Amino acid sequence: MSEPRRLHAIPGGRAEPPRPQPVGEPEPLWREVLGNRLRTLRGEQRETLAETARRAGISPQYLSEVERGRKEPSSEMIAALAGALGTSLGELTRQVADELVSHRRPAAAPRPGPAGVPMLRAA
Repeated sequence: MSEPRRLHAIPGGRAEPPRPQPVGEPEPLWREVLGNRLRTLRGEQRETLAETARRAGISPQYLSEVERGRKEPSSEMIAALAGALGTSLGELTRQVADELVSHRRPAAAPRPGPAGVPMLRAA
């Protein structure tokens, strides 16, 4: 069975022309980055799936699926997981958003400047 096609958001809407997608690896999905971040936090605390899931009030199987990016948890579930891991919903969201932004930033590459003089892009 083939991998399902991923949807890509169009940045900026009508006012801003769409930015070209970076060549190479596709941008990860929110649920994938969230799952990786949850797994990292759990690992830093040396906890098992069962321990974290019990405190969050969910099954270890469901937590495993969230960590693997297979499930899209509700905001209430994400808040419960954040609390079980000793962080806040806001902090967890910021960490996931920062990771997503870092995937969108292309490496600094020369671009033509005035009169064809190469310039570096501002970070």
